[in-house]
Amino acid sequence: MRRLIPLVVIAAALVLAPQAFADLISPESGGSQNANDIDTLYKITLYIGLVVFLLVESVLIYSLIRFRARRGGPEAAQIRGNTPLEISWTIGAALILVVIATVTFIFLPGIKDPPASKTAPLEAAEGVDFATINQKEPPGGNALKISVNSQQYIWRYDYEGQKDQLFSFHTLYVPVNTTVTLTLQSADVVHSWWVPKLGGKVDAVPGHVAETWFRADEEGTYDGACAELCGEGHADMRTRVVVLPADEYEAWAEQQVADIKEAQTGLAEQRKEREASDESAGENTPTEQKKTTKEEKHPPSPPQEEQG
Repeated sequence: MRRLIPLVVIAAALVLAPQAFADLISPESGGSQNANDIDTLYKITLYIGLVVFLLVESVLIYSLIRFRARRGGPEAAQIRGNTPLEISWTIGAALILVVIATVTFIFLPGIKDPPASKTAPLEAAEGVDFATINQKEPPGGNALKISVNSQQYIWRYDYEGQKDQLFSFHTLYVPVNTTVTLTLQSADVVHSWWVPKLGGKVDAVPGHVAETWFRADEEGTYDGACAELCGEGHADMRTRVVVLPADEYEAWAEQQVADIKEAQTGLAEQRKEREASDESAGENTPTEQKKTTKEEKHPPSPPQEEQG
């Protein structure tokens, strides 16, 4: 029993710690300012709802106890209506809606519109065009634009405005304190890009371009996943965002560009070797095969005999 008491105390301390309940019933936050604003707006609405809930339930419980039927008691009076009371709760409900709507519109620009980056312009982000479809351009002109292509069951991130082709799969690498704008598209079915600590869910719908943004103020790795059931491999369609210091991000970008070029060069050489091998073996190359097939389908007309 004596050994059990310290364990109970430790368990109670862990459970009652504020960190243990952080984001338990509200959206995750702490990774980006828009995620923080979403979390704050959610909590404001939640607290207003809790006050209304407690008020209504308190009145209900009081009425059930205070006016419950008793043996030998008088017959309960039948109340057909109370105009002042009905007007009061109608006005009260309307005022609550006005307050929630006002608070929402106060927070909405900070959630929707990307802010300026906190860092100096990155060499890898020069020449970037920003998303302008229903989303404002980040102030300062210093942001990183990423085109996100989703398909069963993979995420591809293309870094736009680069001198050389730069892309990655599954993992998105970004510099810290830099505003990142995302344009999302789908190649097949509906997917949903969701990295909880960086903001809300964004659906990628075939034939439609969706937009969102984030600015990670702390380095680290933020895990995410597809939040829309997209097929049998949906559970494995995960992603993550790796936030790096500016110098480490630039080093990664340079290495990634070099790896892509090396892979493309190697693929081109393999193709040439395969074509040369086919020619030496007497097989038709793709061009010759296409020509032969065309001739088989449409043979040339026989030469006309000379008339004597």
